[in-house]
Amino acid sequence: MTDDTVLHVGGASPYDVVVGHGLSGRLPGILGESVERVAVLYAGSLGALADPVVDELVEHYDVLALGLPAGERAKTAPVASDCWEALGEAGFTRSDAVVTIGGGATTDLGGFVAASWLRGVRVVHVPTTLLAMVDAAVGGKTGINTGAGKNLVGAFHEPAGVLCDLSVLASLPREELVAGLGEVVKCGFIADPAILDLVERSDPAALTHDSAELRELVERAIRVKVDVVVGDLKETGGRDGHPGREVLNYGHTLAHAIERTSDYTVRHGEAVAIGCVYVAELAARAGSLAPALVERHRAALGRVGLPTSYDAASFDDLHAAMKIDKKARGSQLRFVVLDDLASPRILAGPSEADLRAAYAALASAG
Repeated sequence: MTDDTVLHVGGASPYDVVVGHGLSGRLPGILGESVERVAVLYAGSLGALADPVVDELVEHYDVLALGLPAGERAKTAPVASDCWEALGEAGFTRSDAVVTIGGGATTDLGGFVAASWLRGVRVVHVPTTLLAMVDAAVGGKTGINTGAGKNLVGAFHEPAGVLCDLSVLASLPREELVAGLGEVVKCGFIADPAILDLVERSDPAALTHDSAELRELVERAIRVKVDVVVGDLKETGGRDGHPGREVLNYGHTLAHAIERTSDYTVRHGEAVAIGCVYVAELAARAGSLAPALVERHRAALGRVGLPTSYDAASFDDLHAAMKIDKKARGSQLRFVVLDDLASPRILAGPSEADLRAAYAALASAG
């Protein structure tokens, strides 16, 4: 009897996200019999974590293993180009496939390589971080960074499947697990307050790879993302005033600016946590969010060990970085804000006075 949970992603290119333990045996069933060659793009620092996946694949396919640089250093045009050249030399065709093993940077880069090779080949993601499981591996967004900003080059390319093997989180450094919770708690604010309730009543130290609490948080966060992307895959907008897929960018406008100005030394989930507090402060100044909910942002995120203040960069530097964000429209900044729990909307073109005041509140809270 398996304890795997299968979360189905509908739409034009349906696939399943599987959450459980020891999932590598599912790969051949997802890839299919028509595939002859599989390129395994993996974070080079993973070592033995990638071995069970590769061992499973070599029994069924010709495997090309391509190690990638760690973290955001993988998400560059030269790295993507190296992968394309390797696929070409190995004779990869449209009936072949890519498997990614690693964190969000690996799934972003590997997904982009799969999307662009021969205008699209199958890709299966095997995320090895909490952040990748609940965010990057699900939803079909792929991309690389440029000198101008994060994820400015990319494509929508849905995977053939996603395998979230919770067992691999046993070796994940605690700070990386905590960082992943930034995206989880974000989902609680934008769509599923039960996530917040669970975080607030759980012992943070008990949120481990084998705990029922962490598994429930993972599954709830994935369901939030699945529900959103099925309704608005390419971020063209939701219905009845709902922001659609853009809602998943809650906290991300400032988060991406923090990542860029810090040269990506701040983890994505940590930056998202800071960004969520910032937009809560911004919404309060716009008159839409009660002070108690602003404080709940700080309390819930801080409870699991995430940062809730920031003053390592000037507002002017962050403001300039935010203007390049892919969510901007012309010179107008756009933020996802809340009117209440699970009640998001777009705030377009807030005043610079409010933007500065929200950052001052963020900086002074440290």
